[in-house]
Amino acid sequence: MNESETRAEYIDPKLKASGWGEVEGSKISREFRITDGKIQIGGTRGKPEIADYVLVYKNRKIGVIEAKAENLSATEGVAQAKAYAQKLHIDYTYSTNGKEIYEMSMKNGQEGNISDFPTPDELWNKTHLVLPADQNEWKEKFDNVPNEGEYGKRYYQEIAINNVLNAVAEEKNRILLTMATGTGKTAIAFQIAWKLFQTRWNLKRDGTRRPRILFLADRNILADQAFNAFSAFDKDALVRINPFDIRRTGGVPMSGSVYFTIFQTFMSGPGR
Repeated sequence: MNESETRAEYIDPKLKASGWGEVEGSKISREFRITDGKIQIGGTRGKPEIADYVLVYKNRKIGVIEAKAENLSATEGVAQAKAYAQKLHIDYTYSTNGKEIYEMSMKNGQEGNISDFPTPDELWNKTHLVLPADQNEWKEKFDNVPNEGEYGKRYYQEIAINNVLNAVAEEKNRILLTMATGTGKTAIAFQIAWKLFQTRWNLKRDGTRRPRILFLADRNILADQAFNAFSAFDKDALVRINPFDIRRTGGVPMSGSVYFTIFQTFMSGPGR
């Protein structure tokens, strides 16, 4: 029995029996493409990194499974399973030949055979067992809002989004992301703003009103691009600030929720 048959005959039924894809909020992402492969000379790409299964619950990726053919050892995929889990920042990862399941925790280093895959709730609780106090009302609210569309879905972008929102939920007031050109800064900013907006997070953290968010760029073309990239928001929620409007109206319009402008606008003032 080859790997494909092992998945269909053994692994898929076991996942279903544990509630994956059955319990509300749970999902199985099969052949999940983590990366497209390294760019090589001539513009071609190397072999992509693809996890056989990624387990998703409450809009968070919380498990990775590496499948091997039935005639191989269940631990044959341990190295791959750990590599994928490390890249995706997922704690629990599994290697299986369909009949045996080998579980590994990236956080505490515990490993060993288990009889069945954990249920979505069991895996969620295991993932947050080390520091249960880390979970709070705002983390749950952010988790309940899925990412909007396909914008910001690269694995490292999702990690950045989750880390920022965790810091916000923990009431940290200064958060810095350092990212290279072309890695999706605007996409990450959009998803963070989307979740803050949808959950009505604000500085008072009372959920009574939507936040006001300022997106600053150093060039007008970048501010315009960001304004267009946030098109999933209601049109009335977006405001493109420019000095001419400020001079004409005597102030910044306060009817919106997400504002876009450039640093130079904030350098201007009376007599300048």
